[in-house]
Amino acid sequence: MIQTLKVQNVKCGGCASTLKTKLMDTFGEIEVDLTKEPREITLDIEEIQLEALASKLKSLGYPLVGESMGFVDSTSAKAKSFVSCAIGKMNS
Repeated sequence: MIQTLKVQNVKCGGCASTLKTKLMDTFGEIEVDLTKEPREITLDIEEIQLEALASKLKSLGYPLVGESMGFVDSTSAKAKSFVSCAIGKMNS
């Protein structure tokens, strides 16, 4: 089923490149909309895979909007997103 999800910390094309690359093997083709705030990703995903997707996004520093996180987790996610962004820029 095609779903669109709101994702935190996505800032630029480098972030989008990282998301597309890192999620492709497990979740297939990902579209990243950089024109909306918060940013949105669209993909064909089954309900049973949503928890795994949320976990993978969080590990990359891009948690879903509305995900409950404390100060340490939130700060950690932002730091991870900067690294993921830089890697995405180098690989694109």
